[in-house]
Amino acid sequence: MLSFIIPPAKEMELPFSKSLATYPQVSTPVVDILTSLSSDELAQAYQITPPAAEREYHRWQAIAKQTASAYPALLLYHGLMYRQIAKEKLSTELVDNVDKSLFIATSLYGIIPALMPIVPHRLDFQTRVTLANQQTLKNYWRPHYDSWADSQETVVSLLSSEFEDVFSPNVRSKFIRLDFLEEVDGRLKKHATISKKARGAFINQVFLQDSHHLEDLKTITADGFIYRPDLSTGQTLVYVRNKS
Repeated sequence: MLSFIIPPAKEMELPFSKSLATYPQVSTPVVDILTSLSSDELAQAYQITPPAAEREYHRWQAIAKQTASAYPALLLYHGLMYRQIAKEKLSTELVDNVDKSLFIATSLYGIIPALMPIVPHRLDFQTRVTLANQQTLKNYWRPHYDSWADSQETVVSLLSSEFEDVFSPNVRSKFIRLDFLEEVDGRLKKHATISKKARGAFINQVFLQDSHHLEDLKTITADGFIYRPDLSTGQTLVYVRNKS
């Protein structure tokens, strides 16, 4: 059984469905440190303007009091990758499959099922905060990330290096990765924006085609990208789109 893990997105759009916010016990140290910071300290931590930091200050206070609204993560995130996923086409059966095999790596909740309700928040592993015992966010979350990975049969990572580096090297060395390249005039090129769109389109096809096994992934065509066995290895599946 495959477990797909994707990064969160900075861009969010509030969906219609919402619930009252809660957060797991493991998130408490993270919430505590963020709510202890003044708006000026948040401005420094995030490297943002004072007005933006003021908004984040009030948001963290609401998160701590659990008075903020929460939304299914897959519906809340609205970055480029997420916009390629046709969420409105997810039937009841597909939603069940998504909830069991699609996961999102976060720096507030840890690794969560894609449809778990979360609050809108601003936090990534580049944020300049230190937890108790001088722990960085990455060091705090590493054992939790590793434990999740150890509990999965096969992990297919579509993470950026920022999130994948949270895992211990020996754990992430077992991941299956997907690489999306464009062929232009006989030369293979990689582009961050194109890769983000391709990842979203690929995840969309994974669930629409009900793909559960590694061999299933090799049959998927997404946004013009086709599996190339001659370029792939045991740990990396390469997909190429010809741009003529």
